[in-house]
Amino acid sequence: MLKIIEVEARLFVRDRLNSLFSLLFPCLLLLVLGAVPALRTPAPEFGGLRFIDSYVSSLVVVTLVFIGLQRLPAVVATYREKGVLRRLSTTPMHPARLLLGQLVVNFAAAILSVLLTIVVAYVVFGVDLPHHPLGLAAAVVLGGAGTFALGLVIAALAPNARAAGGWATVVFMLLMFFGGVYLPRFMLPSVVQAIGSYTPPGVEALQQAWLGTAPDWRHLAIMGLVSLVAGTVAARTFRWE
Repeated sequence: MLKIIEVEARLFVRDRLNSLFSLLFPCLLLLVLGAVPALRTPAPEFGGLRFIDSYVSSLVVVTLVFIGLQRLPAVVATYREKGVLRRLSTTPMHPARLLLGQLVVNFAAAILSVLLTIVVAYVVFGVDLPHHPLGLAAAVVLGGAGTFALGLVIAALAPNARAAGGWATVVFMLLMFFGGVYLPRFMLPSVVQAIGSYTPPGVEALQQAWLGTAPDWRHLAIMGLVSLVAGTVAARTFRWE
């Protein structure tokens, strides 16, 4: 298992362009939005906060969804397309180990990206640090696990990288919409907001923890349930070829 993680980590680092983009994109998006003066002005729609103060939780959604759905499935599907998985199928290695290795490496990258976003938001724009750090950690871990598990299902079934990209893009667009990335959540209908609260990676729990209250345990429980069910489906339906 440690060897698999080590090899996957090396491959992640070697893919410099995609890896750097995955890590830095949320920070770059924050810098672009923060350059607009109106978005740095407190507004009543955000409870007296600035747009960028309330949008940081959506940037965490961007991080988790981008790495979990755009990168992870494509890598595993490329392995399948190029015959790497067929060679591995001749070894005693269980497919769950390969999926776990991908999960560990990409999740570590997501955590690093979230930390970079927090630092940039605090240093450059004076955004408050998370008021409930433990709650945010739980929300990121469980919400990220649910998101990545959905990515693993796509990775387990997609016959090639093109199919993985197509399937993942559909889920990616939906999760970004429900996560308040395209439109601020206060502009969305209440039904859509409620769906987004229980849809990975759980933007409501992230926002609650950032602004100072403990995340709703029901949101966290749903994230954990999604990760458990989707992870099991991925391991059971995994195809070497």
